[in-house]
Amino acid sequence: MHGLRITTAPAGAESAFGSAQRRWQGVLQRLPEADGHFVYGVSTTGIFCRPSCAARRPRREHVRFFEDARAAEQAGFRACKRCLPGGVSTAERQAALITRACRQIEASVQLPATGELARVAAMSRFHFQRVFKRVTGLSPKAYMEAERAGRLRATVPRSRRVTDALYDAGFNSTTRFHARSAAALGMPARAFRAGGAERVIRFAIGECTLGAILVAATTQGVCALLLGHDAGALMRELQERFPKAQLIGADAAFDRLIGTVIGQVERPGPEALALPLDLRGTAFQHRVWDALRRIPAGQTLSYGELARRLGLPRGARAVAQAVASNPVAVIVPCHRVVRSDGSAGGYRWGLARKRALLAREAGAAAAPATPEP
Repeated sequence: MHGLRITTAPAGAESAFGSAQRRWQGVLQRLPEADGHFVYGVSTTGIFCRPSCAARRPRREHVRFFEDARAAEQAGFRACKRCLPGGVSTAERQAALITRACRQIEASVQLPATGELARVAAMSRFHFQRVFKRVTGLSPKAYMEAERAGRLRATVPRSRRVTDALYDAGFNSTTRFHARSAAALGMPARAFRAGGAERVIRFAIGECTLGAILVAATTQGVCALLLGHDAGALMRELQERFPKAQLIGADAAFDRLIGTVIGQVERPGPEALALPLDLRGTAFQHRVWDALRRIPAGQTLSYGELARRLGLPRGARAVAQAVASNPVAVIVPCHRVVRSDGSAGGYRWGLARKRALLAREAGAAAAPATPEP
C-alpha cells in the first residue's frame, strides 16, 4: 500500500532498554514503547507491572527489573491487576485491532466508512479515530486516501482509459477523481499513465565538497537532489526515477538554483526551508519529510524521538522507512536522524557524507557569530 508498517517493537528498542538506567527512565516516563521488553517488581508491595503502568511510581531502591512476567513470578511477585503484565497490553490489543482495520481497508473494493471500521473494532467512532492516528500516524481518512493513491499508481499505467483506473481505485465520481488525482500521483493522471512523458524536468550536475551532485526540478520545485562519486550514475538514477519525462539540461536560470542548493550543502542554513519542493510520496512520507525539515542544523534526533514527535511512539520502523525514501538530500535533512545510541546509522548517499554533513553543521552551530563592522 503506502509503505506504513505497524509494529509493536520499534527498531533498536531492545538495545534502548538494555540497561537498568534506561529501564528506570522508561518506568519514570511510563513509556509505552518499553512494554514487552521488561517488567518491574516493587519489593514493598510484591507486585510487578509494565513500564507504562499508570500506578503510583515507586522509589528506585524498591524496584527490581525482570526480562518477562515469568521471571517476576518466579521471584515471588504477583501481577498488577491494573496493567495486566502477564497478558496482552491495551496498547498491543489496540494495535492488533487497528492492523486488522488497515487490512480491511486494503482488501475492500470500495473503501469502508470510518463508522463501519469503528464498529468492527468495538470502539466509538471518536475513540477509533484517536487510536487509529496514534498507531498509524494518520487519520482513517488520510490512510484511505493514501490507499486510494496507491491503487491509482498501480492501475493507471495498465488501464485502457484513465476513467477505468478511477473506478478501480475506489473513486465514485470523475469530479472527485480529477480534483485529487494530480496530488495523489504527483502529476496529471494522463502524464503518469505515460510514465511522466508530459513532465519537463530541468537538471544540472556539478561538484561540491561531498562529490558529484545532481539537482533536478520541475516548474513546481526541486524534485531530486542526488549525491555520489560518479556523475553518470547519478544521471542514470534520475532517468530511472522519471523514465519518460523530458529531461532538459541546465540554462542560466537553473544555474542560479543549483548554486543556491550547493550553497546549502556547503553552508547549511534556514534558507533551505524557502526552496520550493515537488516531491512524489505518500501522505505518511510527506508527514515525515516535513518533520525532517523542522530539525534545525546542528541538531539530531533518533528515529524513536522523531516517531514520538509525530505522535507515533511505536512507529520508529515506519518512520525509518520514510526517512530512507527521501529523494532530496540535504534540503530534506534525513542525515539529521541517527540511532538511539548516537551513532550515525545508515544513509543512502554514504555514511562518510552523513558524518561530514553532521560535523559541518555541528561546527557551524558552535562557531561564534561574526561581529558586524
